[in-house]
Amino acid sequence: MSRLPNFLYVGPDKAGSSWLHETLLRHPDVYLTPSKDLYFFDRYHDRGLDWYAAQFKDAREEKVVGEVCQDYLFHPLAAQRIHDALGDVKVMVSLRDPVDRAWSSYLYMRKHGIGPDTFAEALRSRPELLEHGRYATGLDRFLELYPRDHVHVALFDDLEADPQGFLDGVTDFLDVARQPLDEKDREAKLPAAKARSVVLAATVRKGADWVREHDGARLVGAVKRSPLVHKVLYRPIDRAAVRPDQRDVLTVRRELDSEVSALESTFGLRLRESWGW
Repeated sequence: MSRLPNFLYVGPDKAGSSWLHETLLRHPDVYLTPSKDLYFFDRYHDRGLDWYAAQFKDAREEKVVGEVCQDYLFHPLAAQRIHDALGDVKVMVSLRDPVDRAWSSYLYMRKHGIGPDTFAEALRSRPELLEHGRYATGLDRFLELYPRDHVHVALFDDLEADPQGFLDGVTDFLDVARQPLDEKDREAKLPAAKARSVVLAATVRKGADWVREHDGARLVGAVKRSPLVHKVLYRPIDRAAVRPDQRDVLTVRRELDSEVSALESTFGLRLRESWGW
C-alpha cells in the first residue's frame, strides 16, 4: 500500500529546491519521489488521489515521505487541497531575494528559448516572474491551515553561505538524523548555464513537458539528473557577468515591497538588512 507524504517543499523555484531534492534523496530516513515537481496539487489535481499515492509506492519504512514541488506556494487552491488530502503535513519553503529569484528564473527561460529577449519585457509579459516573489501571500494560505511549527522557512542566502547549516535546519525540522555533507555536496546550487543550442534545449524541454503530461514524471526526473544531459545541452556561465538592469531591479522591489514587510512582520526575518532591501 502506498504511503502519502508527511512532508512537502512547496516553493519557490530558483531557491535551492533541486539541491535539496538531490541531497534528501540520499538520506536513509527520507523517501522522496525520484522526480521532483509532480504538480499534483496545482496542474494535475484531476488525476485523483490514487494517482498521487501511486507515485510513492516505493516508500518503505522511512520516517519521512515527501515531495519537492516548487509551485504549490503560489496556486490559490494548493494549500487547501494539500490539507484536505494529507492533513497536518510538514511544509517547507526556501526564500530568496525576489530580484535574484526573478532574474534566475528569466535566465532559465532564455536558455530554453522561452520568453522575450529582455528582462524588462519579461517582467511585463511573464507575470509569474513577479507573482512567484509574493512569498507572504502564499505563506498566508498555509498558515491559515497549519500551525506555525509545521512550516519551516529557510533562506537561500544561508544555503549559499553554509550548506551544512541549511541542511541541519531541514533535518532538525523533519526530526531525522543530521546528514553530513561531503565536499561535493557542499556546492550550494547548480551552476548557471547557457544552452549550447537554444533550439535543442527548447525541444528537449517541450519533450519533457509532453512526457510529464503523459504520466512520465519518473523518466523526466532521471533525465534531468543526468550529468551527461547537462553537459551536452548546456555550458556554464559566470553569474557575476550577467546582472539585471538597475531600473528593472527597482521595478521588482517596488512591486514586492509590501510582501517583504509582511514577511518581516510574520516571521521576523531581517530581509532589509540581510538582502539589502
